[in-house]
Parts: sequence; C-alpha cells; structure tokens
Amino acid sequence: MTASPAGTTFAMPGRLRTDPRALTARQEEIAIPQDHRLSVLVVDDEPAVREVLSMRIESWGYEISTAADVDQARQRVEEHDPDIVITDVVLPDGSGLDLLRGLSEQEHGRLVLLITAHGSVDQAVEAMKAGARDFLTKPLDYAKLRSILDSAGDEFRLRTSIRELEDRLDLGAGLGGLIGASDRMAEVFKLVKLLASSDASTLITGPSGTGKEVVARTIHDLSSRSEAPFVAVNAAAIPEGLIESELFGHEKGAFTGASRSRPGCFEQADHGTLFLDEIAEMPIELQPKLLRILEEGSARRLGGSREIHFDVRVLAATNRDPSEAIERGELREDLYYRLNVFTVSVPPLATRHGDIPLLAQHFVRRFNDKHGTTVRGLSGSARELLLGYPWPGNVRELRNVVERATIVANSGWIEPNHLPPYLQDSRDEGSPRLVIPVGTTAAEAEKLLILRTLEHVGNNKAEAARQLELDVKTIRNKLKAYESE
Repeated sequence: MTASPAGTTFAMPGRLRTDPRALTARQEEIAIPQDHRLSVLVVDDEPAVREVLSMRIESWGYEISTAADVDQARQRVEEHDPDIVITDVVLPDGSGLDLLRGLSEQEHGRLVLLITAHGSVDQAVEAMKAGARDFLTKPLDYAKLRSILDSAGDEFRLRTSIRELEDRLDLGAGLGGLIGASDRMAEVFKLVKLLASSDASTLITGPSGTGKEVVARTIHDLSSRSEAPFVAVNAAAIPEGLIESELFGHEKGAFTGASRSRPGCFEQADHGTLFLDEIAEMPIELQPKLLRILEEGSARRLGGSREIHFDVRVLAATNRDPSEAIERGELREDLYYRLNVFTVSVPPLATRHGDIPLLAQHFVRRFNDKHGTTVRGLSGSARELLLGYPWPGNVRELRNVVERATIVANSGWIEPNHLPPYLQDSRDEGSPRLVIPVGTTAAEAEKLLILRTLEHVGNNKAEAARQLELDVKTIRNKLKAYESE
C-alpha cells in the first residue's frame, strides 16, 4: 500500500477493465468456488492408519471418507464421488493399482495418490503410468503429503475448470464461429440472428482483430444464402490500380496484362454474400461507382459493354469511426447511409476479458488439431497473465499467442514460460490503482475495493473472493447489502 496526495492507493493485480458486467452468471461457474472443500477418500486395511491419516487430512480443510478394501472403495466412490483418492497398494481383496486403473477409466478428472510400506522403483513407475498423481512410501512424510494434496487440489480445480470450458464448447458457447458468453457478445449474437433472417445491408464496426469478418460469415452461414458463395474483399489490401478490376471484373485486353476475362467480386458472390472489409479505405473516386452498383444491382466489367446483373447481399466493415471518415472526406456520406441500414459493433477484447478462458480453450482445440499437439489448456498462472493483459490486437492477437504457446508446450499445460516474452514481462508493469480519498470510512473503502476488484475480474465472484481472501458467500452478501442501500 502506498500513499498518494489524493488519499490511499491500493495496488490490484492485473489491469482494471471498464465493463463490470462482462460475465453471465453461467460463466462464473467456470471457476470452482473457493469455499468448496475438496473431498478425499482414504483407502487402507489398517484401522489405525485410516484414523490417523483421516484426522490429519481433515485438519487441513478436506472432507474425508474411508474404505478398508477395493470393494468398499468402489462403493465410497459411487456414494461420495471424492475429488482425491489416497490408497494403499496392498489391500485384502486386490491391489491399489487395480483400483487406480478402474478410477482412471472413469475419466472423471479424479486424482489418485498411492502409498505403500514396501515401495520400489518398478511399482512407482507402474503407478505413474497407470495415472497416479504421486507415489509415497510409509512412514509418511506428512509435510510432503500436505504439499502434494494442496498441489493436487489446485490441479483438480484446474482440470475441472478446463472440463467445464470443454463442455461449454461442445454445447456451442457462442453463435456460429463467434465464441463468447459475455453480455457484450450476447448483444452481438442477438443482432446477428436478426440480420440472418433479412437481406438488409449492414455495417460492421470495431477495432482490428475483433472478428468483424467472422461476424459477417456467421450472418451469411445462418441466412438463406448459406449455400451460395461468401466472398470477402479487403479494400485496404488491394493495390489502388487493381481495386476497380477486383470489384467489377474486366474483359480480356481491358488493360496491359489482362490476358483473359475475369469476373468481379459481385459476380462471384451472385446469390450469396459480399463482404467489403475496410470500406473507408476504398479510393473516394470509386465510391460513387460502388454506390451505383448497390442501387442498381448490376455492373459493367472494365473494357466491357454489357451490364451484368447479380443478386448479392452486401456486408461492409471498418475499424475506423465512420463519422470521422465522412468529415475527412474519406467516406462518402451517401455510400455510408446505403451500407448502414443496420450496424453491428464488435466489442474489443479488453471490454470482455471474461471471455478469454473460453476463447483460449477454443483456440487450444483448434491448434491441437492443426499441429498434432496434445495440450490440455492453460495453467492457472498462464490464465492470470492472459486476463491481466489489455489485448490491443484483440481476438486475433489472442489466437496468435495461443497458437504459439500450443506449439511450444506441445503437451500438458500451457505455462507462463510458453507465452511470448512481452506477456511474461507484463507482470512487472505497474498494477492498476484504486485511490481511496482520506476521510473515507472503512465500510466505504471496503465497498470500493470489492466493486473494483469485481470489475477487474469480469464480475467473477469466485476469482474476486480469491484475490480478496474472502469466501464467495461473503462477496454475495456484500453485494446484496449494496443493492439495498
């Protein structure tokens, strides 16, 4: 804590965001509530060992159940569904390894620790191959056991979080190619569905990298034109001397190098959708021609004399403020109004940080398929780095970061050292500050800190509780009290 002229300043981890409602209630369930006590099943045929081990582990904050043999252990698993199993290798009716193999086949994400009085290297290797989290020998080193349990608990929460993300992706966490569960994206999805049922021209706005082309393609894919072509043209990427030919097509011999006739993008998109990206970058002298084509539904190729008619739905996009482009004389006002029957504003990633875990897992899946890797997802510390970064390059930058990390990690979890250096360095930059004016009451200061922390973590109450070292129930009770003030 450091003092400032305005009052007291609290350093907060990561970067503050501007949209405190970025997560839906369903999205909060991604994180395992911090007040959730993990459960442990202890399996040993010696009553004294079960009792001592159970008392120790329960004192560390875990819920306990016990079993004396393999058969009892299987019953306890059915009854209590434990998060972690600690089992002796030698049991009256079988082997702890047999129990381990059976539990591993359930694909529950449950973690298993094996203990034995007569450990060997071969046994340990066999146990790890069968999926054991660790292998310990008696007499137990309780400090080591507690460290392993705490680590296993963190891993269990991480596995559960990833499984939840995977389930949501399987169920369709978004719309078409659009991924997200934030309020901002829910608004986009609602508008996209509406536009898919019409043929209205639409202007899609948003910073570079937010996914404007994905929005356009989703509108096309959900529309009655989905079986016809989707043609995308980036007006900023085509050399100025070729853009007219690209849009309208040309006949053979129309200009030097025109060795054959070529249809323009309007012809190519006939009965489908034409996506004109970065429309404000189109040369101003071509914009009246484009407007005429949009109005008349026909075009004449360069060097041609015949009007070619087509049926095309036009979607346009820009990463600039259209009104400013009009004022600067870079975008014709009449063309703007012709294209802007509807507007879809795609939010920057910085205003929907809560969608980052879902997007990252989506990209991990995609790049595992592309590169033949077996990455499971982001570790907790890697996820925190991604959540604390402002993402000036938006979803495109996140996609590139996750692709690089997936290739570097190759398998297992993406850790901070798999991320680009500039993301790792972002941990050392100045943290966001919350200024509390001198004279603020303790209750008011607490309220400010809780609300700003919730804003910072995308309204994820479980994560806010972790950072503030409170339980989730306390956070919820505080919020109810604030609402009634």
